[in-house]
Amino acid sequence: MVTIREMELHGRVGVVTGGGVRVGRSIALGLASAGADVFIHYNRSADPAEETAAMARDLGARAVVGSVDLSDPSRAGDLIDLATEQLGPPSILVNSASGFPTDTIGDVTLGDWRRTFDLTLASPVFATQAFANALEDDVEGAVVNITDVRTHSPYREHFSYIVAKGGIDTFTRAAALQLGPRIRVNAVALGVILPPPGEGDAYATRLAEELPLAKVGGTEPVVAAVLSLLENDFVTGEIVRVDGGGHLV
Repeated sequence: MVTIREMELHGRVGVVTGGGVRVGRSIALGLASAGADVFIHYNRSADPAEETAAMARDLGARAVVGSVDLSDPSRAGDLIDLATEQLGPPSILVNSASGFPTDTIGDVTLGDWRRTFDLTLASPVFATQAFANALEDDVEGAVVNITDVRTHSPYREHFSYIVAKGGIDTFTRAAALQLGPRIRVNAVALGVILPPPGEGDAYATRLAEELPLAKVGGTEPVVAAVLSLLENDFVTGEIVRVDGGGHLV
């Protein structure tokens, strides 16, 4: 008989950045469905975050919301403090929040570059640092970072974003090495999952036509990948592509 080792999610506390909207919302609800309690971070999306928390409570989880401006990385540790105050010490962290600015190497400004890196790369790094420092001695933890499959075939635009996400890829591997064995760090690289903000379903459908699987992913495969990485206690430093085969074309 094969024994499958896994980290039990039921009763754990998870922090999800950007957890009130889009992919972050689905991940927060996925954790709640698995029996975890969730701290749902938001910056400006207070109402959607409260809606997500209510949905999580309907699933039987304890769920609270908290606002932290992650464009200031010095505040990233506040996430862990707020979650601990309201739910208890977290042992799961999902770094989902990021921007998606449109720029190129020809027009990006130093200020825009710094803002993108602060939100998309620096805050996940320092949130993870605070998470590791606060993790109780006898508890195993897990971090999942949300990255982008296009770090290997960059967009012609969204220059600062994709360079920052490339940093997330390297951060995932480096943190897995340094935080093991007690904390596992993995990532999920997204392809055509949802239309970008401001675009409709037709836009995503056109993009998906070029994929081997020829369909928009939706958030369910992302949640499945995140939960699998959290539960499997012998995987760390991995970046799982959820892209409908987009990396093949």
